Amino acid sequence: MVTEVRQRVTRQRYARRGTTAEKVWANRQLLLTGYEHLSLKERARFKATLKAEDPTNEIGAAWGVKERLRMLLAESEEHLIRHRLYEFYRDAADAAMPETTRLATTIETWWPAIHVALTMDVTNARTEGFNRIIKNTKRVACGFRNLDNYQRRILSTIALTRPRRDAA
Repeated sequence: MVTEVRQRVTRQRYARRGTTAEKVWANRQLLLTGYEHLSLKERARFKATLKAEDPTNEIGAAWGVKERLRMLLAESEEHLIRHRLYEFYRDAADAAMPETTRLATTIETWWPAIHVALTMDVTNARTEGFNRIIKNTKRVACGFRNLDNYQRRILSTIALTRPRRDAA
C-alpha cells in the first residue's frame, strides 16, 4: 500500500515514474522498514525524504497507517488488540486515500482469521505449505494419468522436503 501511494504521488508530481533523482524513490526501502529498525542516520534521512518529496503528506500518512497495522499485528492481549484496531481504522479513515481504504477493507474482511492468529497463535501455514508442494508437483509432473501415481508423488515429495514432526 505504501509503495502504491509513493508511486501514485510521484506520477502525479512528475508525470512519470520515479528515478534515482528523487529522494523518495532512492530511499523507498526506508518506507517499508519498521521505524524501530531504522538507525538514527536512517531516521534522519527518512524525515528529510518525506519533507522534500511529500508536499501533500500522502506518503507520510500511508506510512503511518502501515506502522499502525504493524503495531496491531504485534499485540496479543485482547484489550490492546481492540485499541490498536481502532487506531488503525481511525488513521486509515483520516488518510482518506483509496489505497488506505482498500487496506482497511482487506483487514476487515480477514479480521476473524487475523484475530485468531493474534490471540491463539494459530495459523494455517502448514496447510498452505502443503498446498504449495502439491501445486509444484502438479506443475512439474506434466500430467499424471493415474491418480494413485499422482498421490504417491505428492506424498513422497512431502516426505522428502519436510522434516518429520512427531504428533503432539
